[in-house]
Amino acid sequence: MKKNKKNIYILLIILFIGILGTATNFSLKLFKNNINKDFDQNYLYIPTGSNLDDLVDIIKSQHILNNTESFKWVAGKMHFKNIKPGKYKITKGLSNVDLVRLLRSGKQEPIQLTFQNIRLKTDFAGYIGKNFEIDSLAFLNMLDSIDLVRQYGFDEETIFCMFIPNTYELYWNTSKEKFFDRMQKEYLKFWDTERLNKAKKIGLSPIEVSILASIVDQEALFNKEMNRIAGVYMNRLHRGIKLEADPTVIFANGDFSVKRVLRKLLQKDSPYNTYKYPGLPPGPICMPSVAAIDAVLNFEQHNFIYFCAKEDFSGLHNFASNVTEHEMNAKKFQQALNNRGIKK
Repeated sequence: MKKNKKNIYILLIILFIGILGTATNFSLKLFKNNINKDFDQNYLYIPTGSNLDDLVDIIKSQHILNNTESFKWVAGKMHFKNIKPGKYKITKGLSNVDLVRLLRSGKQEPIQLTFQNIRLKTDFAGYIGKNFEIDSLAFLNMLDSIDLVRQYGFDEETIFCMFIPNTYELYWNTSKEKFFDRMQKEYLKFWDTERLNKAKKIGLSPIEVSILASIVDQEALFNKEMNRIAGVYMNRLHRGIKLEADPTVIFANGDFSVKRVLRKLLQKDSPYNTYKYPGLPPGPICMPSVAAIDAVLNFEQHNFIYFCAKEDFSGLHNFASNVTEHEMNAKKFQQALNNRGIKK
């Protein structure tokens, strides 16, 4: 009898140890920190359309977890099947339960997107592709799609005017269509009644203001000169004088390493060559900054119709109201270029 009792006690102890071990193992899978200490990327990116197997493959390939299989087991126990795409911040100390709850919530980390003075569509498409799930080529095709950009009130030459440089909070998995919609809303918000009235007062449409602002942006190294430079170009437009803006020639030739605009570059037959064609070019030569747009809307009233970079290479300019004075300023700057060996 005593022997039977002893055997029962032993069995109970073994059973208890087994239950305790199972419970401990279960608890470790659920609640123990499972983030790999060597994971230093801080973020997990889940593409649109991913399922649980795709998610596990991503986690495994990036070595995010110490034990990927335990995460998959916990995800199954928690019936985690609806995978929400996005950019998620991974912090040290997360357990499998914590990670499943985070991903299930869809609470992803927003992106602070800042852009300004981007010159080409290809540059912008590459920048967007680098920061979002959006494919850069697909985004570029949207920028070049006549039918699509017309829906937003632009054409393939002027679409850059819609993107007002600023910092915007967006999500990594924002679609290219939603990105365009957001930028149009920001554009309409930017062109409020005050700015629209100023544009009307100076005789330019918002798009024309942005085109001129892009030239001012490329001419002015310092914001404090923007209003005066804008005034020069407004004087030329009002007097029917060609803008003869060097940045438009550089844009037309597509060589942005040019420091000296030589005669051969002026021969380029392009609507962006303002030495050949009067008025504004058909589109902006870069994404104009807010400072440049407001400088055009509030251009300085003066009699200058020429300006030239100062010979001291300070980034400032000499302004002139007649050709004789301008030629003197230009000669001093050209001599300074020669002295520094700048030939092109």
